[in-house]
Amino acid sequence: MWIALAIIAVLVILVISMYNNLVRLRQKVKNSWSQIDVQLQRRFDLIPNLVETVKGYMSHENDVLTKVAELRTSWANAGSVHEKAELDNQLSGALKTIMAVSESYPELKANQNFSELQQELQNTENKISFSRQFYNDSVTMYNTKLEVFPSNLIASMFGFKAEEFFKVESEEARKNVKVDFNK
Repeated sequence: MWIALAIIAVLVILVISMYNNLVRLRQKVKNSWSQIDVQLQRRFDLIPNLVETVKGYMSHENDVLTKVAELRTSWANAGSVHEKAELDNQLSGALKTIMAVSESYPELKANQNFSELQQELQNTENKISFSRQFYNDSVTMYNTKLEVFPSNLIASMFGFKAEEFFKVESEEARKNVKVDFNK
């Protein structure tokens, strides 16, 4: 009888340990998504300053500036990783357009405010890239744990669900956002 109780105690401890490990991994995924969210929000916070700086030089490019404003509004309403990833891809394209058009305006490129915003945006893009990688690594670890035996049994018993990866959906969005005008 003592042996049966010891086996049951060991099994209970293993179940608790696996459950807690799954919870820790799920929280790591949530935290890493939050880091992406913070960096994307930082990018969105920089954009109005960039747009205002560029507006005077690019008055005929209002459609691009309007698109950026619409994307910022849509960001606030996006709920899923997929929706935010898609908006991020669209915003990257709009920023590329702003930067490409700004090449036609030497006075804008020489503007100190624009240069500072450009540098901040470049730093933010680097942080976003790192955060995406960290998020996808966290999702990989979590999803793997959901699929391997015996933690898959515990995961299914307690309703753990796989998480989405942060993916680039279009070929255009796969290109780097170029913000260096010092060439």
